[in-house]
Amino acid sequence: MEVVIVQDAVAGGELVAETIAALLKRKPDALLGVATGSTPLPVYQALAAQVRASAVDASRARICQLDEYVGLPAGHPESYRSVVLREVVEPLGLTEESFMGPDGSAEDIAAACADYDRALAEAGGVDLQLLGIGTDGHIGFNEPCSSLASRTRIKTLTRQTREDNARFFDTPDEVPHHVITQGIGTILDARHLVLLATGEAKAEAVALAVEGPLSALVPASALQLHPHATVVVDEAAASKLKLADYFRATYAAKPAWQGL
Repeated sequence: MEVVIVQDAVAGGELVAETIAALLKRKPDALLGVATGSTPLPVYQALAAQVRASAVDASRARICQLDEYVGLPAGHPESYRSVVLREVVEPLGLTEESFMGPDGSAEDIAAACADYDRALAEAGGVDLQLLGIGTDGHIGFNEPCSSLASRTRIKTLTRQTREDNARFFDTPDEVPHHVITQGIGTILDARHLVLLATGEAKAEAVALAVEGPLSALVPASALQLHPHATVVVDEAAASKLKLADYFRATYAAKPAWQGL
């Protein structure tokens, strides 16, 4: 696992966007796994700016969802499909044909989960999966004590997660109780995992995921198992890392040809 400490959220977004741009130059039809929420927005904004400036061609890129609410009506503005279309697909100049995600309104949710897990494999697998981290250490919607071998499935959200997400809804009661999420095992299938965390509220979760033991209690600690996992954090989110100085030194000495 590589840990990169940047000055702030904007710098983190630019660094991750540069990494995605480099991937698209090597593999124009790369399958990019995207996360939702406020943390990855600087990434999408920086990448869209590169596309507008013709610094990178994203026209053949493919986009896939990490998770989706269960039960929101089709077209609901806070469904993750709507959010990804609005914040990623449209700004990059892509069409819905380039996008894939689970069906949170399916009558048979279990079948929808299996279908999506299979579709990701049939698409050739995810080349780069962008992740956030919850204050309780969750990735995707794999809440604490999720199986580290889990596949795409339905999960019940914790009260903390529903409270954290209430800011996107008119009232806390509108936040769904269930989601479809890529499982930790599914996430680990991606070729490159990039976890982005910003703000002091994420500092404890980051420290536990990076420096703590591998534990289902901290789902993000599963990144320790991956051969190519990168954790990008701003100074605030890095504030509880015991090895912060070491991480800064190793990144400063890293050969440029290695990339992120």
